[in-house]
Amino acid sequence: MPDVSSRLAAARLPWDFHPALRPERLRLCARLLVSARRDAVRLAREELGDDAWSVGCRAFAFGKHRLQRVAESREHGWLRVLDGSHHFVFLIEDVPVRFFRGAADDAPERTLRRQEVEAQQLSLALGAERAEGLVFRLAVETGARGEAERVVFLALRGEEGEAECFWPVPLEEPGAAATRGRQLPLLTNEGLLEAPVAPHRHH
Repeated sequence: MPDVSSRLAAARLPWDFHPALRPERLRLCARLLVSARRDAVRLAREELGDDAWSVGCRAFAFGKHRLQRVAESREHGWLRVLDGSHHFVFLIEDVPVRFFRGAADDAPERTLRRQEVEAQQLSLALGAERAEGLVFRLAVETGARGEAERVVFLALRGEEGEAECFWPVPLEEPGAAATRGRQLPLLTNEGLLEAPVAPHRHH
């Protein structure tokens, strides 16, 4: 994938592609994915054979489940599931999005593949010409322990995955500067807020 950093200044924002891709909606989806990975890491048992692969599989399943639960609750009417299979495509209004774990500036080839139902839906949402070769992805970047460190919204186009949007999703609510320096509360499986916990100290 081409270097993203050199184009950040000229990159478009998510809502430039479609007004449904609002910051608060992307924040909710990102927080669900962060909490899913956090719980997958907490449940890992190395002494029983858990490794990065098994934690990753569980985190993906947890992320799918949390998005599905919130969609089914209808609390946020804009969130729906288009494809509940292992490809997993969810909708923000009419806009299809998928997620993956990995570096946002080095999306794996498999992430760039478009599912047929995803491509059809994106053409309906944006128009065939604007949707040509385009995918929307949430990249969950992780640290050495497997915990989520950042979630980035990406608009990638073509086989090479040229980045037209690279937008780190702010997990803080607007005006939440007072919470800096400690872990933010995350959405649980039921959509409720948990009390913040002490941050992990890095040595």
